[in-house]
Amino acid sequence: MSLFRKPFSRRAEETSVGDEGARVISDGGLQYVIEKADNGSLPAYQEATGAPVEHHSPLGYGVGPVTIIFVNISMMVGTGVYSTPSTIYKGAGSVGLSMIFWALGFFMSLASMSVYLEFASYFPNRSGSEVVYLEQAFPRPRWLFPTTFAFQSVALSFSSGNSIVLAQYLFKTSGHTPTNWQLKGVAVAGYTVATLFVIFHTRTSYIISNVIGAVKVLTLVFIAITGLVVLGGHTRVKDPHANFVDSFTGHTSAYGATNAIYKIIFSYAGYNNAFNMINEIKNPIKQIRRNGFISLVVVAILYIFANLAYFAAVPKAELAAAKQTAASLFFSHVFGDKHSVRGLNILIALSSFGNLIAVLLGTSRLLRECGSLVGCGLYYATWVFILPHFLGYRLRQEVLILENGAQSHKLVKVPTEDVATWDREHDAVGRRLSDGDGIAVQLAVEEKFDGKDDIEKLH
Repeated sequence: MSLFRKPFSRRAEETSVGDEGARVISDGGLQYVIEKADNGSLPAYQEATGAPVEHHSPLGYGVGPVTIIFVNISMMVGTGVYSTPSTIYKGAGSVGLSMIFWALGFFMSLASMSVYLEFASYFPNRSGSEVVYLEQAFPRPRWLFPTTFAFQSVALSFSSGNSIVLAQYLFKTSGHTPTNWQLKGVAVAGYTVATLFVIFHTRTSYIISNVIGAVKVLTLVFIAITGLVVLGGHTRVKDPHANFVDSFTGHTSAYGATNAIYKIIFSYAGYNNAFNMINEIKNPIKQIRRNGFISLVVVAILYIFANLAYFAAVPKAELAAAKQTAASLFFSHVFGDKHSVRGLNILIALSSFGNLIAVLLGTSRLLRECGSLVGCGLYYATWVFILPHFLGYRLRQEVLILENGAQSHKLVKVPTEDVATWDREHDAVGRRLSDGDGIAVQLAVEEKFDGKDDIEKLH
């Protein structure tokens, strides 16, 4: 990505523009091509060995403002806001500091979101978020960084933990104490159902995510309003202001504060989910900048008011020693009966299921983008250098266009004596220069960018 780090005034002698099927800029050993999708964004440069841009998204363009907001909210609001406030309070050591930490988490997430927006503005035509950004930032060794990231995203995914939480709260709702295998079985079943929704119908999975996201917001709004009623002295809680007297009294440690901040960052994780599906969004940068910010602000406000409600209803000592979730203690102190806690368990289970769908929606796009690279960093040296050298061929990438419009790369073994001919007949991306699709892309680009000097318009 060294091309993007240099001002254009310093690139004139280092770059060249070719006349291939797509406009090409060479920067040392790297080649950058102009690609454009139908999502309303401007053409953008990307390193030629990256996965090809799908000019028309086979997944459609059904991600609008409402979906952007709720797909982020559904991923951010899982079970953390119901269960972690007690451990965050213990780590922070005081009510006041824990509330400051929750506000600090918002600003940290906002700063991180601005970084994602910066990368997305460079590559507004491709879904996949981090896979795309790593692929373009570190193009050599080819495919190593994006595939490694995609592997760790699956192997170390917290979705398996969310499926266990889903099973736990389903059993709490029924009043049954499960064995370990029963718990694992229900968790696998829940994960499977969520996966099937995402596999079989994209639009349905978005609708479910939006509906459950709305339920999550309404649940937290209910907790927040109930907390304000408690502070007004209109409930069975005797002294709702007790925890706010000398609210910074207490002791903490470096480990406790760090652990509290880490849990809060984890609770905000998901503000970047919409970046995973950017090629399904019309005018993506503007839409995510506005609606992604709205989702983060809504979640931050609800988190802070939910914590105010917990501290208003539950004594500090009981909260610090709690083995239950903070939300369960809140409902027990305010409403006093088991039915309210059971209702809360149903809502938390639903929240966990919605979180699974939101995570799978984002991760599936990430893996899909990585899968279209058709390569793995672990075998890169063997298959790309060693075998071609001894067997007398060179690997070249060719664009593969499927029936539904999806595009990928396939690796082609080209005999060494035919490499020059292959390179003349294909552009840097891997499209045949005679392909109508490549010509259409070139014409569309040249309508907007007429001449070498107009490259600056892209930035």
